[in-house]
Amino acid sequence: MLIFSVIALLSMAQAKYVFMFIGDGMGPNQVLTAEMYQAALEGKIGRVPLLMTQFPYSGQAATFSSSWGITDSAASGTCLASGKKTNNGMIGMTPDGANAYSVAHQLKQEGWAIGIMSSVPVDHATPASQYAHAEKRYEYYKIGIHLSESGFDFFGGGGFQSPTNKKDSIAPNLYDLCKKAGYTMVGSYEEAMKKIGKKKMLLVPQYDLDNPTKGADALPYAIDRKEGDLSLAQIVEVAIAKLSKSDRFYMMAEGGKIDYAGHGNDGATNIHEVMDFDAAIAVAYRFYEQHPDETLIVVTADHETGGMMLGNTSGEFNLQLMQHQKCSSDKLSARLSALHREQGEALAWEQVKSVLTELTGLYGAVEVTAEEDAALQEAYQKMMRKQETIKTLYEDINALAGKALQTLNYKAGIGWVKGGHTATAVPIFAVGVGAERFTGWHDNSEIAPLIYQATRSN
Repeated sequence: MLIFSVIALLSMAQAKYVFMFIGDGMGPNQVLTAEMYQAALEGKIGRVPLLMTQFPYSGQAATFSSSWGITDSAASGTCLASGKKTNNGMIGMTPDGANAYSVAHQLKQEGWAIGIMSSVPVDHATPASQYAHAEKRYEYYKIGIHLSESGFDFFGGGGFQSPTNKKDSIAPNLYDLCKKAGYTMVGSYEEAMKKIGKKKMLLVPQYDLDNPTKGADALPYAIDRKEGDLSLAQIVEVAIAKLSKSDRFYMMAEGGKIDYAGHGNDGATNIHEVMDFDAAIAVAYRFYEQHPDETLIVVTADHETGGMMLGNTSGEFNLQLMQHQKCSSDKLSARLSALHREQGEALAWEQVKSVLTELTGLYGAVEVTAEEDAALQEAYQKMMRKQETIKTLYEDINALAGKALQTLNYKAGIGWVKGGHTATAVPIFAVGVGAERFTGWHDNSEIAPLIYQATRSN
């Protein structure tokens, strides 16, 4: 079954090794902010280019779905995987309910090795669109069954959102289904590298062989990463080591927590996620340097998240200030909430101020105006009364953590339009065989067919 037609062949070469990187929520300003931040750390005005922006070919893509001008990750993930537009919320299906098959599916039928990985749960919308078909993106158990039945060679990233069937208590958990389908379960980079010769593999950080319904639901944010934590770059390294045992492979790697940080309007965390995503791309680029005549790398995004802007009404622009943030918004919130639980009404403002200085630089390296101080103390009082929680798509942040990072973003000159997705066009960067196809303006429905074309030869 040939799913993708070959419209034009622009090169005599044929891509045998294909990497598709999707920065979830990564619009052009997310990329530029990371570059300008790196320049600011060197005391310069300008940008220190990321690897992806140095690729020789670049373009942009519109992201609207069939049902709305602003897409979600299910519709955009499906479109990037298959070239088929669909409604928000649908995974691997067209609006009329027909299955939309991915490039990965087609290439697997042709004998290619396939790897799918993400920094968030492997059954989230973007990775799921590569192997599953569901009318609703939150049908996690059904999506997990499709993963176990896909036959794909490698999966890596966060674990299953719902490894058990909540509607059927005797249904097998998804980890058991994967093991029965021949997947070797591993929980760390080191263990994965030792078992690289296994036929199929599922790498989930902190996977517990003694408790097979457990596994980390996502990688930690790059800004929060500790020694021994798994990174997306390591997952890509494992995938290359495994898939390159085949003479042809396709892999999709998603930087999913760029989106999480965008939903939380967390500028520093977003910057670190983009840089970390670029580090994963660098692993693939080293492989490309060894196989330049057979490799294609395409980097894009499913949509932009947050309406991130460089410049706001503060009139200030000093991205250097973001270096003083030492953890993500959820870690800051957890630290402040834990202090409140431990000390209750005895928790003094001066002690809270000390935590803010340690983790955000406020009241230390970052000066706070009288007006900002009043707003922060008001948020402190709300936290003490448990009166307000800032809800984002993936996290609930206490009032003080949210106000502290909002203050830091504002002083650095980073602005946000909203906490959700926008219709902003997203970047495309490409290098290798067939990369010239990705220049100029595109609809996101064109990307999958262009990737497939690159795997054909005259």
